Amino acid sequence: MSDLNRRARTAAKGALRGYGMLTAGLRPGPDFVIVGAKRGGTTSLYNYVLEHPAIRPLFPSRQRIKGIHFFDTGFERGQRWYRSHFPVRPGRRAGRGRRPGACPPGGPLAGEASPYYLFHPLAAGRLAAAHPDVKIIMLLRDPVERAYSHYKERVRNGGEWLSFAEAIAAEPERLRGEAERIVSEPGYRSVAHEDHSYLAQGRYLDMLPRWFGLFGREQFFIGASEDFYADPPGLVSQVWAFLGLPPAALASRRRYNYHEAPDLDPGLRSLLRGQFEEHNRALEDLLGRRLPWPSETGARP
Repeated sequence: MSDLNRRARTAAKGALRGYGMLTAGLRPGPDFVIVGAKRGGTTSLYNYVLEHPAIRPLFPSRQRIKGIHFFDTGFERGQRWYRSHFPVRPGRRAGRGRRPGACPPGGPLAGEASPYYLFHPLAAGRLAAAHPDVKIIMLLRDPVERAYSHYKERVRNGGEWLSFAEAIAAEPERLRGEAERIVSEPGYRSVAHEDHSYLAQGRYLDMLPRWFGLFGREQFFIGASEDFYADPPGLVSQVWAFLGLPPAALASRRRYNYHEAPDLDPGLRSLLRGQFEEHNRALEDLLGRRLPWPSETGARP
């Protein structure tokens, strides 16, 4: 792409976002937010959820925006900027007649998917203050497989230079004081906290109480990534029902953000599974359900 074309596209995007901000008062914000977990299938889930005729994409739709990352790293942009990404309210009302029974009483729904929200120490509180009635969707993945997938993504994007074993060993020092600094300096963006938190982002018990303390449990849909991978239509249908939508057919089977890569060393996998054994049992107790994750001491009943 030439510099001229690139500048033209940047200007066009800026103009569209400016229009969105000018009309922010007509844009009610999210009906639902997919908050994580990172590398848990959230990109595929969001794109599949959009196939329902009662759900509209973010604005502008041709850019195929998934995550706005407002409540984690973009909060200083302000609420008008955030709302500029959502469909205008009249458009939602107009969509009610497209297909009988397709839309809920309030018209078409809209939402976003920013998987760093789950882990970010301020995101839950910011979201609760701005949209206390929003529905929250989580996909929790086996912490060991999630960590390795996260690591491979960082390597692929040039953001990690250590081996996986070295990165795991370096993680405590990399993250030392970062969450506290994010809280004390709200405009601070921590690359280490977001990108090098391989094991930390799988310790869901460190995050879920914060979310459960701010929203009613009926506002949450919490699924296992492994169930989603095994049966995408089944889990997407559950999400649509959670959003109060009638059944629909899922046509897509594309795996978004999937990349072939070498498998994790079996010895390291076994070691990490042992480290997460107690955590995963306690997580199951908190959620009141069994999770389809392998156990180092054998499959949990």
